[in-house]
Amino acid sequence: MEAGAAMVGAGWNRPGGLALRRRLVDRVATGLSIAATVIVLLALGSILLTLLVRGLPGLSWGTLVHTMAPPGSNGGLANAIMGSLVQTGFAAAIGTPVGLLTGIYLSEYARDGRVVDVVRFVSDMMLSAPSILVGLFVYMLLVMPFGHFSGLSGGIALAVLFVPVVVRTTEDMLRLVPLTMREAAYALGAPKWRVVLQVCLRAARGGVLTGILLAVARVSGETAPLLFTSLGNMNWSLDPGAPMASLPVAIYQYAGSAYDDWVQLAWTGALLITTGVLALNVLVRLWSRQAGSGR
Repeated sequence: MEAGAAMVGAGWNRPGGLALRRRLVDRVATGLSIAATVIVLLALGSILLTLLVRGLPGLSWGTLVHTMAPPGSNGGLANAIMGSLVQTGFAAAIGTPVGLLTGIYLSEYARDGRVVDVVRFVSDMMLSAPSILVGLFVYMLLVMPFGHFSGLSGGIALAVLFVPVVVRTTEDMLRLVPLTMREAAYALGAPKWRVVLQVCLRAARGGVLTGILLAVARVSGETAPLLFTSLGNMNWSLDPGAPMASLPVAIYQYAGSAYDDWVQLAWTGALLITTGVLALNVLVRLWSRQAGSGR
């Protein structure tokens, strides 16, 4: 028995046996990869198909132009859609300059040290931080002291989630800019701020804009932070100092309802959010390809 096993082992170690073993391992690994890809595609396809089947029947002009209303009143999601756009706009307006400046500082100006390591660690930690903790933090910071919920506090909560994505992508994209481009600009007598602004950022603009769009896609579907900050509003309200409706919160409220029309609106709202996020991801892909081909 031992002699037979030794002969089999020796056969595997021969050049022909080694090639056969490598082919078997390659085929097994390829098969597992294909199986995992098929499982992911089936799961994604089933989710999209379910959203289309359940959400399309409720998609109408009235859904897009009518505000949220009591059950049986033919209400829509207009105020929730507009509230989501406003609060996401707040997050982008606050988070984009903060994230860009922080990423530029970490890539172009910072030296290795304790402060820089702490900033990077906090930024990376916030990328995976539960959004409900961010909502509680902003609730304690802005809602409780003022005594009321507001759309602005919801936008700030989303901005806290927005910033780390922009910081990481900006820093990574700027580090990919070749050092020779910087040296050529310095050789022409350009100051550092002009090199960063007109050389580095221009070369990395595709990746930076991709990171901003990905951050928008991430925060546009967040529900937990808005439950503690903007809360929601059944009426039309664009006042940033008052409670403001949002599509994720409307879906959360309607999905557990006992009324069929509200449940239908929840499915339609989920379809609208998914369509918007998919559109942003497609836009990111197209922009990345154009930026890569234009170099």
